[in-house]
Amino acid sequence: MRYVSTRGGAEPLGFEEVVLTGLAPDGGLFVPERLPHFDAEQLRELQGRDYRALAVEVMAPFVGGALSDAELRALVERAYAGFAHRAVAPLVQLGHNEWLLELFHGPTLAFKDFALQFLGQLLDLLLARRGQRAVVLGATSGDTGSAAIEGCRRCANVDIFILHPHGRVSEVQRRQMTTVLADNVHNIAVEGDFDDCQNLVKACFADRVFLPEGRLLVAVNSINWARIMAQIVYYFWAALALGAPARQCAFAVPTGNFGDVYAGYLAARMGLPVARLLVATNANDILHRCLTANDHSRRPLVPSLSPSMDIMVSSNFERLLFDLYGREGSAVAELMERFRTTGRFSLSEEALAGARTWFASERVDDEGTVATIAEEYRTSGYLLDPHSAVGVAAARRWRRDPALPMVALATAHPAKFPEAVRRAGYPADPPLPSHLADLHARPERYEVLPADLEALRRHIAAALSQGRG
Repeated sequence: MRYVSTRGGAEPLGFEEVVLTGLAPDGGLFVPERLPHFDAEQLRELQGRDYRALAVEVMAPFVGGALSDAELRALVERAYAGFAHRAVAPLVQLGHNEWLLELFHGPTLAFKDFALQFLGQLLDLLLARRGQRAVVLGATSGDTGSAAIEGCRRCANVDIFILHPHGRVSEVQRRQMTTVLADNVHNIAVEGDFDDCQNLVKACFADRVFLPEGRLLVAVNSINWARIMAQIVYYFWAALALGAPARQCAFAVPTGNFGDVYAGYLAARMGLPVARLLVATNANDILHRCLTANDHSRRPLVPSLSPSMDIMVSSNFERLLFDLYGREGSAVAELMERFRTTGRFSLSEEALAGARTWFASERVDDEGTVATIAEEYRTSGYLLDPHSAVGVAAARRWRRDPALPMVALATAHPAKFPEAVRRAGYPADPPLPSHLADLHARPERYEVLPADLEALRRHIAAALSQGRG
C-alpha cells in the first residue's frame, strides 16, 4: 500500500513513512493510492468477530506489509486492553431503529482513544525498530490531547507536546491532560483558539530546524493517517451488528475537524452499505454551510457547550476534496491557497454534487444541544454529553425513513462536560468513572504561551535540551 499527498507535490510513501511523517512535504495530507474493498461475501465473513479481531481484518490492507500479522494483532490487543466495556464500542438503542454507538469507554472517555491508544503503541514500535526518538506535536480542542497523552505517556521513544486553547476546554478535559506528570509529557496552554493552536503546529512541521539533530517530528492530530485508519473500524463494527451487508444504515457524526466522519466515508467507499453520513455541527458550522449553501467561508469562532467541535478550519476536509476533484492535487492546492489568502472558497458544481451523494448535514446550536440532553434524560434516563447530543439532535431532524437504522456516534462521556448537563436540568455533576474519581485533586503541570511561533519553538527546544523531553 502506497500513500499520496492531496496536493500532488510529494513522492508516494509506504505506511511506516506516512505514520512518521504526518503532514506531506507539500503541505497536503496523505491518502491511500487505492482503497481495499470488501464485497458482500467478505462482509458476511466478518459478522460475529469481536472488536479486536475485526480491527485487525479492516486495518491489515492499509498496513501493506509494514507490520507482520502478529505485530498488528499485538498492537490492537494492547490498544484496547484498557477499555472499560467488554464490547469496546457497544450499541445502545434509544428508539425504533435509532441507535447510539458508545465510543467513550476508553481511558480518557472519548472516541479519540480508539485511534490514539493504537497510534501510541504503533509509534513506539516503529521508532524502536529504527533506533530513533520522536517529538509528537499536536493541537487539541479538548479530547485529542488527553487521548494522545494517555497513548504516549509510557512510550520509551516519544516526547509529546500538546497545545490547547487557554481557558477554552472544559476543566475535566484540561485536567485529563495536565495531571499526567510523566517526564515525556508537556502541556501548553495557548492564548488563542483551537485554530491558533493548529496553525502553530502546522508551522512547526513546515520548518523543523528547532529540533535536535536526528529527532523526528510526528503528528498526532487526525492529519496522521493511522488515526483515520483506526476509526474506520467502528463503522464496520456498527453496520455489521445492524445487518450489513444485507441492510443499509446511516450515521450521524458530531463533526469538528472532519476526521471521524471522513473515516465513515472511507468505510462506505470500501464496500460497507452506508446510506448517508450526516455531518452534525454546532454553531461553528463551516461544513454545514458548505454542504447546504456552497459557502466554505471562515467566520469568527463561537465558543460553545460542545468545545471539541469549536473548529472553523476542518483539516481533514481536504482529504475529501481530493476525491471530489478527481484526485487532482493541483486543484486541491489551488483551493487551499485561496482559502488561506481569502478565507473562503466554493466547490464546483460537480464537486458539490459528489459531496451530497455521500453526505448531508445539520446545525445544532447550544439551545438545541441542551434541549436534546434534557429530552433524552427525561424520556429514557440516558444522559448524553453535549457533542453526542448534537449528533442525536441532527439525526432526528434529518431522518425521514423509520425503516433505516440510524446510528448517532456518542463521542464523549457526559462527566467531561458538567456545565452542559447541568444546564439541561441534570441535578449534579455527572460522576467520573472510578479510575478518574480523584481527578480534581491531582496536581497539574502546564505552561501558558502566547500564540507565537518563536515562543513555542523556544519552549520545545528548551524542554528537550533540559532532558525533560
